[in-house]
Amino acid sequence: MAIAIKSIPILKSKDANAFIKKADAKSKKRATVDFSKQVETSHTILEKAKLH
Repeated sequence: MAIAIKSIPILKSKDANAFIKKADAKSKKRATVDFSKQVETSHTILEKAKLH
């Protein structure tokens, strides 16, 4: 027995442009994760253990 394939919604004109603008804005605001504190802590631990 076959399963019906549902159609994929396609954004057109204003909706597509609005989606792209929102996606670009969110992409620009995306926060980066700063691991410098964790790297410094691990470096200190490795120095104390004389592994670095």
